[in-house]
Amino acid sequence: MWTILQKRVRRSRKESRSRKPCGARWGFFLAPERCSYVRRRTSDGFRSKALGGARLQAGTQALTLGCLEFCVLLCRGFDLDRDYNALQHRLELWGTDLHEICSAFPTSGGLYFWSFSLAGENWGPFAAWITGWFNIVGQWAVTTSIDFSLATLLQVMVLLGTGGANGGGYYASKYVVIGFHAGILFLHGLVNSLPIHILSFFGTFAAFWNLIGVFVLMILIPVLAPQTQSPEFVFKYFNTVNNEGIHSYPYIFLLGILMSQYTLTGYDASAHMSEETRSSDKNGAFGIISAVVISVIVGWGYILGITFAISDIGFLLDPNNDAKGYAVAQLFYTIFKDKYGTGTGGIVCLGIVAVAIFFCGMSSVTSNSRMAYAFSRDGAMPLSSFWHTVNSREVPLNAVWLSVVIAFCMALPYLGSSVAFQAMVSIATIGLYIAYALPIFFRVTIAAKSFIPGPFNLGPFGFVLGWVSVLWVATITVLFCLPVAYPVTETSLNYAPVAVGGVLILVVTSWLVYARHWFRGPVANIQTETEGENGSV
Repeated sequence: MWTILQKRVRRSRKESRSRKPCGARWGFFLAPERCSYVRRRTSDGFRSKALGGARLQAGTQALTLGCLEFCVLLCRGFDLDRDYNALQHRLELWGTDLHEICSAFPTSGGLYFWSFSLAGENWGPFAAWITGWFNIVGQWAVTTSIDFSLATLLQVMVLLGTGGANGGGYYASKYVVIGFHAGILFLHGLVNSLPIHILSFFGTFAAFWNLIGVFVLMILIPVLAPQTQSPEFVFKYFNTVNNEGIHSYPYIFLLGILMSQYTLTGYDASAHMSEETRSSDKNGAFGIISAVVISVIVGWGYILGITFAISDIGFLLDPNNDAKGYAVAQLFYTIFKDKYGTGTGGIVCLGIVAVAIFFCGMSSVTSNSRMAYAFSRDGAMPLSSFWHTVNSREVPLNAVWLSVVIAFCMALPYLGSSVAFQAMVSIATIGLYIAYALPIFFRVTIAAKSFIPGPFNLGPFGFVLGWVSVLWVATITVLFCLPVAYPVTETSLNYAPVAVGGVLILVVTSWLVYARHWFRGPVANIQTETEGENGSV
């Protein structure tokens, strides 16, 4: 059997070289019109057909991933409506670029595999190395940020549930918050240790929870609010009266875009789950584009509903209120307390948000573990042979718990300095978007003429939209490095450039010192079947 597979690999490589696709030296892909399917096969028996013998249903996966993209938005601020509207069109363009590449290269390696395949023979290994490390470090930072956000939300819920800051309520210390964070990560590790069909059930439940929960909140909160704002306030007002020393309309607008940009990351999760998905060349791409579309529509509706319900911005942001300045929590709490004399209903609404964020973190750990598995499968991580093993249920268990441990460690700087912690999690957005931009950049430069599209493609528009996406990343990378408060002091300085620059230096140095001598990119071990051959494997 193995001899037959080797012959097929050699034959497919020869055919691939004759067509000169991108990454031709490695012979990774057949032309779409000739290939009935392409499946990765590795020496440890982990196959793209299934994890544990079960595959994610296409519709469920797309719906789940789409919903999970915006659920962190639920606990964010309410000053994003104009910025979100301006950003959504760019994200739609961005998603189409990534979904086109995902359709051509459906593999759990995702972004770094795409960079390798698109950057050509000479630059492929380096492109895969730098993309992969920015992607996986960014993913770990995202998981840290999501679960820490849930930990701080629990801190506020406990505070409000025990009477609020002005009623003698219990406000958990930073050590307790870290304990919450650890407990949440532990639960996420347990869930992701289950067989894929059970994880798929949780994903389905999460999808419906998020959809229903968001629609409940976006309708209930404005209806119960004692007064609502005018459309002019919602769409034109800028909060220039703030404690951050920022009074410029354009500057506030730009900073608001960054928050929206953060909440709409992670849709490459579809790619990392593609080896466990039916018809991954179609459904992996569908998962990406549906994530963007669902996020834009429902996230926009949620923001509008919350913004119409605002009464007093200064009060909601006041650190001396019952929620200690946690604006959305105070808004929910105040609306129910003014309406019914008790804020219990507001705490219940926060519970809806908390469950949504929990599922978002669960999905993030899933994506982390699959990326860690794929990256170590190709030998790019220290102790790769340990991280890319699977258990008897064919779950990459070691990669799951690696992701959990690292996400916990990345939150530890919070105990010493909130500034250090903010610098750490700043890697989440900048690192991920750099990783998103690299394969698109290679797609419109080195592979502009050799790119072979999959079933989902943009046709002649792919080149133009690709450049728009790359230029947008360059823009937001600069914006993310701007100060978010004035005057700039050692506590208000934006340390994002330091954190991201540190990652860049480490990644490039590791490549120059040793990785360039042995890392050759994703393992070229592929099994193919073409139309007209005897049966299927």
